[in-house]
Amino acid sequence: MSVRSRSVAIVALALVATLAARPAAAHVDYVTEGSGDPIDAVAFTAEVLSDPFNAALFAGSGLLVTAGIAAYLWVRPTIVDVVVLREKLASYGDLVAWMLRLAVGLPLVGAGFQGYLFAPTLSFDTGASPLLRVLFIGLGFCLLFGLATRIVSTVGLLTYAWVFLAVDPIVVLAVEYVPVFVALAILGGGRPSADDMLLEVASTPGSYYGRIDPVHHLKGFLDESTAPLRRYVPTVLRVGMGISFVYLGLIQKLADPGSALLVVEKYGLTSVVPVDAGLWVVGAGVTEIAVGVALIAGFFTRGAAALSFVLFTTTLFGLPDDPVLAHVALFGMASAVFTLGSGPLAFDHWFGRPALDDDEAVIPAD
Repeated sequence: MSVRSRSVAIVALALVATLAARPAAAHVDYVTEGSGDPIDAVAFTAEVLSDPFNAALFAGSGLLVTAGIAAYLWVRPTIVDVVVLREKLASYGDLVAWMLRLAVGLPLVGAGFQGYLFAPTLSFDTGASPLLRVLFIGLGFCLLFGLATRIVSTVGLLTYAWVFLAVDPIVVLAVEYVPVFVALAILGGGRPSADDMLLEVASTPGSYYGRIDPVHHLKGFLDESTAPLRRYVPTVLRVGMGISFVYLGLIQKLADPGSALLVVEKYGLTSVVPVDAGLWVVGAGVTEIAVGVALIAGFFTRGAAALSFVLFTTTLFGLPDDPVLAHVALFGMASAVFTLGSGPLAFDHWFGRPALDDDEAVIPAD
């Protein structure tokens, strides 16, 4: 085999290793029972990478991605398709609140009917706790309708804090709810929403509803008060999603390889791509951490959001009993981040080519 052929083969293997890790990108606790054998995380990673083949795939993938990013930053080509896409996505800013309401409203309704506290691993008896069930169903439907969105989002955030502090910190598995609740508390219902429709009717002179509606003035006040914070919503969402990815990769996989190996064994992932089971775990963990760090830093934000969408999708198809509702919020958040881009306080904002000027609102006011 020529040197060129060997180089091509190594690159191909690196790509395969990167792709192979994707179906394992999941909430491990959602698809396994028990914690697996206790394994020293550092020793496990060192042992996996001490294998020459594993090390070559791992290093090759990293070098390939790094070289590609470095080449892009060096050349910084202007691609018309990308420019048009960014400008078009910027025009969808007023629909982001609607995306986020659907993203958390649906799983909250599901959580209420099925009986779990944000994360499917935190179940409760719906018969013994009917008020808790009504709370989650009510939160979900109010967000779906866009009714009293800011108040409901605040209640949702307080409920999440109560579960974390008083019930079980493992609710951090569903940490994606936090940035979405915060974003909705800033944005309100957006459009289409019940809040927007009722405000329009109530604020019209001579309307009957305007005479009896006691809260439309409050919504107007909150819209004005939160207006300066709207520009930071993309930052809140991408950092929140980045933290979720880092948690999945670092805590659920690299720090707990025993449980992650159960996933590989349960779904026969080594028969899909014949590589070492340990490489699946390390590859999935490092990939998720890398995507998370990129999102937190606002580095190639839309690309990272698109990759995360691919990770979620392949996970759902690769792990057929992974609870779909548990990932809807992540899908919605990834869609919102892809739409909005990095926002301020990000590498992309400082060094990229934003579709909007600094004085233009990413998300227009209601």
